[in-house]
Amino acid sequence: MTLRPLGRSPLKVAPLAFGGNVFGWSVDEARSFDLLDAFVDHGFNLIDTADVYEAWVPGNEGGESETIIGNWLARSGKRDKVVIATKVGKWARYPGLSPVNIHEAVDDSLRRLKTDYIDLYQSHEDDPKVPLEETLRAFDDLVKAGKVRVVGSSNYSAERLSDALKTSREKDLARYETNQPEYNLMDRKGFEDGLQKLCVDEDVGVISYYSLASGFLSGKYRGEADLEKSSARAAKVKAYLNERGYRVLRALDEVSEAHGATPAQVALAWVMAQPAIAAAIASATTVAQLDELAKAASLSLGEAELAKLKAAGDE
Repeated sequence: MTLRPLGRSPLKVAPLAFGGNVFGWSVDEARSFDLLDAFVDHGFNLIDTADVYEAWVPGNEGGESETIIGNWLARSGKRDKVVIATKVGKWARYPGLSPVNIHEAVDDSLRRLKTDYIDLYQSHEDDPKVPLEETLRAFDDLVKAGKVRVVGSSNYSAERLSDALKTSREKDLARYETNQPEYNLMDRKGFEDGLQKLCVDEDVGVISYYSLASGFLSGKYRGEADLEKSSARAAKVKAYLNERGYRVLRALDEVSEAHGATPAQVALAWVMAQPAIAAAIASATTVAQLDELAKAASLSLGEAELAKLKAAGDE
């Protein structure tokens, strides 16, 4: 499997990342261990999580996903086989990107992850209340201390990411080597309008989240009656049940049939083929689901097929 660079950093990742927001929510620790083992067995290495995962689940307080990953690392001995990415800034315990908050949050994440270093430490969202230089200097301190190898951003606009990169360059600070936006066949505008070109021009590796549009692009939601399959995703998926959404599903069906693949595999392969993409994040709750998604990494779509899928989703 060809690995892709994370920006200008020495880190390289397989094009499919595992979204750790299911650990401690829709899958328990034992199932999480099975999924992580299977993920690595497939040749993948990027595991994405955040300190806030799974604070929204009744009975949880946050940090559960990191804890499960840390327990798996300790049990499996596979720390050197994976790239661990986590985030700071959206948890009520450690809100925002002030230097004090970043320094305290990283130590807590390291403790839960049971590791001496985090491969990719990301600002979970922009914090305009804190000067960029202060945030980036705090991240730079973590890199110099060996607690973090590479830093990245998530949910940044093109303008703010550009300003951050300029600040790092002018102040000689660690720069955001990655950006994590929402991006899939249905949700393209936020990334393609400026951010994508910036990431290409500046060699910023993109790690897309919601790569399957909350499951809509799997093809299992074809009408409102199907929303009962997942109450947690119903509101998000319902917004896709329109003529544009059905056009995309039809295009996915046609391309899938030509390759003997599933719509989910094709949808992920489309994201992986886009400029600047280092990896597409997807989650699974069973090993069988993961086995299906894994095939997306070896699925090669032709230029006409990529264009057809894109045209179907044009607004």
